[in-house]
Amino acid sequence: MTKNSNHNENEFISFEPNQNTKIRFEDADEEDEVAEGSGVAGEEAAQDESMRDAEASDVADNTTSADYYFDSYSHFGIHEEMLKDVVRTKTYQNVIYQNKFLIKDKIVLDVGAGTGILSLFCAKAGAAHVYAVECSQMADMAKEIVKANGFSDVITVLKGKIEEIELPTPKVDVIISEWMGYFLLFENMLDSVLYARNKWLVDGGVVLPDKASLHLTAIEDSEYKEDKIEFWNSVYGFDMSCIKKKAMMEPLVDTVDQNQIVTDSRLLKTMDISKMSSGDASFTAPFKLVAQRNDYIHALVAYFDVSFTMCHKLQGFSTGPKSRATHWKQTVLYLEDVLTICEGETITGTMSVSPNKKNPRDIDIKLCYSLNGQHSKISRTQHYKMR
Repeated sequence: MTKNSNHNENEFISFEPNQNTKIRFEDADEEDEVAEGSGVAGEEAAQDESMRDAEASDVADNTTSADYYFDSYSHFGIHEEMLKDVVRTKTYQNVIYQNKFLIKDKIVLDVGAGTGILSLFCAKAGAAHVYAVECSQMADMAKEIVKANGFSDVITVLKGKIEEIELPTPKVDVIISEWMGYFLLFENMLDSVLYARNKWLVDGGVVLPDKASLHLTAIEDSEYKEDKIEFWNSVYGFDMSCIKKKAMMEPLVDTVDQNQIVTDSRLLKTMDISKMSSGDASFTAPFKLVAQRNDYIHALVAYFDVSFTMCHKLQGFSTGPKSRATHWKQTVLYLEDVLTICEGETITGTMSVSPNKKNPRDIDIKLCYSLNGQHSKISRTQHYKMR
């Protein structure tokens, strides 16, 4: 992932489709930075490593394939990556600290709490009580973190699935969650947030964030496509093109250089988390991408924006290629055809998105597109599977 370390000015992010809307958030360099832990040496390190191996073995023995998703969040690395994503973490921190009226003296539910960082923000902002629900083994660490920071009287960590636990309170005033996955919907954690909203949120309660939108653009990417897809045509002189067909079906999560963008961006779907139903995450949306220069197109790229509209001022962030990089990066869907497009010509089509029937945390994507241009006349349907 591309990292920018020299941001000393405030970032301004444009949201689709209103190009005049600006989202402002402070750079992480301006406030507290993520602390790094110290290592352990000698025999103590070896003993700790042995204990971790034994604990990991115990977890593995009791873990089924259905629990793999939660087990993946038991590892520290994934939480380190998310916490060091300053666009993500600082936006939540700023929303909470700069809009304390949303949190102060309120009962807060943190869905998928992880290390408990959002719960800690809420406790520091004056929440009456925070219930931090986490299903993975990280819940045990979250309890220690809460205690170490002196918030045991304010934050209660509950270990379990949100659909299975019972809260010690009949209702909550605020639900906060960082539920977004790659392509916005990968891992389908949104369903858990909607379940919690329907069961515990008071009438007129607040969901943070409350809006999310999915966007689409098109890029030139000949070099990378040659390396990742066309590579299978001849591998040390052998035809492995059968793998190429499978590779084409797997969206690539990577950071896209904004100079690769050939067309404008189009809004595919907007979700109001405070009102939508679970079924709304499955949809078919039309799109029309207009070329901004003469070029080739090798892939479509999806990204999402998130906003907190209940704040004093609209706040949020974008994961688009023209914005500061996040751990979500962008989702690249390679096309079977290389499209030769001229400025002003359009790619039209539809994108259908739905959870996989066997594993609803995975996503099935159906892309129908056509170009009736001067150099390319193509109409095709492709299927992708995010696994």
